Amino acid sequence: MPPATRTPSSDAGALPDTEAPPRNPGIPLDLDRVLDLRVDRSAAERRTSSLAGRRSVKKEWQAAWLLRAITLMDLTTLSGDDTPGRVRRLCGKAKAPVRPDVLDALGWDLAPPSVAAICVYHRYVQTAVRELEGSGIPVAAVSTGFPHGLSPFPQRLAEIRASVDAGAREIDIVVTRAHILAGNWSALHDEVRAFREAAGEAHLKAILATGELGTLTNVQRASMVAMMAGADFIKTSTGKESVNATLPVGLTMARVIREYFQETGHVVGFKPAGGIRTAKEALQWMILMKEELGNAWLTHHRFRFGASSLLADIERQLEHAATGRYSARHRNPLA
Repeated sequence: MPPATRTPSSDAGALPDTEAPPRNPGIPLDLDRVLDLRVDRSAAERRTSSLAGRRSVKKEWQAAWLLRAITLMDLTTLSGDDTPGRVRRLCGKAKAPVRPDVLDALGWDLAPPSVAAICVYHRYVQTAVRELEGSGIPVAAVSTGFPHGLSPFPQRLAEIRASVDAGAREIDIVVTRAHILAGNWSALHDEVRAFREAAGEAHLKAILATGELGTLTNVQRASMVAMMAGADFIKTSTGKESVNATLPVGLTMARVIREYFQETGHVVGFKPAGGIRTAKEALQWMILMKEELGNAWLTHHRFRFGASSLLADIERQLEHAATGRYSARHRNPLA
């Protein structure tokens, strides 16, 4: 991707984009380390509020960044009115997210981009797996009583195993928020560890529901505990909370990912989800990741967007870059 900012000294990655990092095995819970964590909310808000004014990408550079953004998407449908037909159409979109004529006009001479994963409820895992066969695009299943995580614990473990058996290669789990709000870090560590074991070879993304955690310090501590328990990704939100992904939360989680990497050598990915609807917002998140974690985290192995409506706006921006005109939204349907 063309550079928009200098590579920061915090660039922690040594692996190329095409190589997946080893999975995070986790470490024993270090309660003293967790309780030492603190976040200055006002400083985090000042830092992120200045992001758009300090950094921007234009013209062909913007198109390149937006094409990269597409490859970072977990294209998602998690609605009560989902149907097998909708999931099949979403999978078709995942395999060809940008029209060939737009790619040709942009001078794209590589293999057509595809999204990072499809994210669905367990009920539609097999449908998505069949539709994506041969594409290399994995299916991610939301699990453990999504979105609230309040179903019985044995049922939550069984749901993970059922999704893996159905073909899911990634599992997005929700944690028990009460453990975080009560400061019961041992219970949170044990819970995520059990989910990791139930997932087996499937990558585990731990959804923290950050909009319900009260403070950025809680977000930081919960992120550290989930990583210590072996989460491969930490994720902001289910998308069903009143407050979902925000840049101060993203800054907090990115910095604790960096600390964990520097202390253990284990790579953990980051997934903001919920409320990211425009190309401009996607670019802000990518710039944040570049500045805080470096270019190595701008790959689908380490960074994802939880997205449903985002793709349509990125398509419109790419068509404008190619033709000088914005298309009507109905020309770029999600599914």
